[in-house]
Amino acid sequence: MLMGEYKHALDAKGRVILPADFRREVGESFVITKGLDTCLFLYSEEEWESLAAKLKALPLAKPEARAVVRFFFAGARTLECDRQGRFLIPAGLRKYAGLKKNIVLAGIDNRVEVWDEDAWKKYDEEITPSLAEIAGTLAEFGI
Repeated sequence: MLMGEYKHALDAKGRVILPADFRREVGESFVITKGLDTCLFLYSEEEWESLAAKLKALPLAKPEARAVVRFFFAGARTLECDRQGRFLIPAGLRKYAGLKKNIVLAGIDNRVEVWDEDAWKKYDEEITPSLAEIAGTLAEFGI
């Protein structure tokens, strides 16, 4: 299970260190793609295959299904870390997520989310539900 929050800086080439805890979980080769909320999703190959199977099963005749499949597959790339534990975030994905210099890598169960640090702070301050809302949602889900 991926969890935790790490702050790192992109180098001049667009590389970032993948924390050792995350490297152990996702393996030597992993997939990065566009994520929801204007961040990036990073999956182990096993988790990516599971998601890809679900996406492939969507009905091709439905425009909404085609849009979802395009969203996740078009920007996806298989990556590996170098000897220093860094990986290169492709330029198109850096642009999509608005990544500048400082970023946050957050372990979210089966994926790592890659956020621009300012966007992460804004999400945390403005979009994150209140504790009362979280408690209500947990109750709705029987947790």
